[in-house]
Amino acid sequence: MRVSPLTITSYTATCAAGAGREALARALASRRGGLTPCDFSATPLGTWIGRVPEIERAALPGDLAAWDCRNNRLAWYGAGRDGFTERVAAARRRYGAARIALVIGTATSSVGATEEGYARLLEDGQYPPELRRPIIHAPHSLTDFLRNALRLDGLSMTIATACSSSAKVFAHAERLVRLGLADAAVVGGTDSLCGSVLFGFHSLGLLSPEPCRPFDRDRRGISLGEAAGFALLEPQGEGPLLLGYGESSDAHHMSAPHPEGRGARLAILEALASAGVSAEEVDYINLHGTASRKNDEIEAQVVAELFPRRTFASSTKGWTGHALGTAGILEAVITLLALERGLAPGTLNTESVDCACGPQIRLKNEPRAIRIATSHSFGFGGSNCVLVFGRERLS
Repeated sequence: MRVSPLTITSYTATCAAGAGREALARALASRRGGLTPCDFSATPLGTWIGRVPEIERAALPGDLAAWDCRNNRLAWYGAGRDGFTERVAAARRRYGAARIALVIGTATSSVGATEEGYARLLEDGQYPPELRRPIIHAPHSLTDFLRNALRLDGLSMTIATACSSSAKVFAHAERLVRLGLADAAVVGGTDSLCGSVLFGFHSLGLLSPEPCRPFDRDRRGISLGEAAGFALLEPQGEGPLLLGYGESSDAHHMSAPHPEGRGARLAILEALASAGVSAEEVDYINLHGTASRKNDEIEAQVVAELFPRRTFASSTKGWTGHALGTAGILEAVITLLALERGLAPGTLNTESVDCACGPQIRLKNEPRAIRIATSHSFGFGGSNCVLVFGRERLS
């Protein structure tokens, strides 16, 4: 079904490569990545991560102290970039607080606070007093925090579908606005690093001992990262457009994609159909491209089958790391930057593209007029989402 475009009137992202759009755009243009050796755990993991150092110095306002934890501090710090909270406040005055939906994606929410509680259990088995706040130990903690921080009273929901979480928020928002359940929507996501995440991926043997190299012939795994990103979607206004989206579920394996990429293909085709565009019209693809063996190979093969050779496709995880459930919004922001600034980022750290991948995979940045772009998010469990963005409304 063809969807009605929504205008992205404000957007921002904060990650290891930069805090806010300008810093992130500079990092992309200069090919300066944000990955550093992992210093997050007392137990050496021998991997690289995309850490946001500003979180350690960030603080929540006093009236939001009940939600204080590392993940919510990252969300507040990220929402404060690029005038985003001010734009939300202006939208609140236009539509009313009850008519702006809040749709937030996250894979970990505030699990780091729960992890800290268990690490510091008292002799009686209780959390330390300062961690006895139920709202920071709930999957909905992040969204509840943002609802209060942004003073929104409309529908609010948390999307937790692994790596596709904060891509799917765009699809949910479009449906809410189209059905008349909201007049506008704030979407986004936040995920911060913690031991549970790092050791979990380490136990799966997925972490790279070097900065990740998506689609490289000798890639050795993923680099985890943390990020916060947000967008304000409205029916009218100035800004780039959400033209369409596609969603699918492989239901194939807990942590591996379908070997023929069926779910990825379905999501791509549905996204193009909902936007009313063909594969030949797509100028840039921000790939999921995690640098894991199978994900990269299968995604690249599907892209090679569906898109012409001239399509420019790349993964930007070499700059940011894989931001888990926040990868979708982070890479949507990068795609919007490419769309608006006419610079398609290449694939950082990669030296030689795997011969199993198609000709669309590019390594170097390229100035390019981009009219239509897509962003891929393919999560654990086969949860897939593809977003289509454009510079103008299509006839």
